[in-house]
Amino acid sequence: MDDKYKNEFGWFADRPQVEKKLYDGKYIFVGLIIFLALVIVPLAPNLGKTVPPPQRQLDTPVIKKLAEKDRQCIMPTDWMRANHMQMLVDWRDNVVRTNEKGAPNGREFVTPDGKKYLASLTNTCLDCHSNKAQFCDQCHNYVAVAPTCWGCHLETGKKLAEAK
Repeated sequence: MDDKYKNEFGWFADRPQVEKKLYDGKYIFVGLIIFLALVIVPLAPNLGKTVPPPQRQLDTPVIKKLAEKDRQCIMPTDWMRANHMQMLVDWRDNVVRTNEKGAPNGREFVTPDGKKYLASLTNTCLDCHSNKAQFCDQCHNYVAVAPTCWGCHLETGKKLAEAK
């Protein structure tokens, strides 16, 4: 019974002896080489290269006019780098989507140290960070994100002129 094999249907005749051969092996090998070349060639010039992080310029006219003790953002710098987008989304949801303008955390943002600010990208953030190209765009381009804030919050007039 060594030369017969069994499966779920029962015992069968001798196991067929099939020669193991790679048909058209040279064509497959050449095809794989061409495929890998097409994938690697566009990436090769940038292998091992890094792009330096942007150097943000925080010397906008509004920031220069502030007293030294007032030159701080509404939250710590490290926190803002990591969480500013979520904060802006929360502000949008509270103010625009749920219309909580009179609610305690609707239009008013209270920092952990108790300071109160207007929850507004245009009227709070862009007052100090008025140069969009130097402050916002450098970091957003570096991390390859395209925020949708600017469709509504950077319209025509003064703010648009300052951003250019």
